[in-house]
Amino acid sequence: MENTKMTFKIMGENGQEIECEVLFTFESDETKKNYIVYTDNTLDEQGNTKVYASVYTPNEENTNLIPIETDKEWKIIETILEELQQQARESLNGNEQ
Repeated sequence: MENTKMTFKIMGENGQEIECEVLFTFESDETKKNYIVYTDNTLDEQGNTKVYASVYTPNEENTNLIPIETDKEWKIIETILEELQQQARESLNGNEQ
């Protein structure tokens, strides 16, 4: 089975195109909004891959990424990221059943 990456391009602050990789998308039952979580595969000062999230409208030809503005929405995304990191750690350690 082939693992194809979904990517898209955004314009950086200096007008350069930046290729981003989609990590996952989801719709929140709580907010009724769709979210996209992605990375530009750059690292922060601690060596961790930088991850970004935005609100988006699926099935639009030219999707605009809308900034997330509430702490509640950030908490939803942080919770999902923590769960995914925990699952990844467990599978790396062979603890997955």
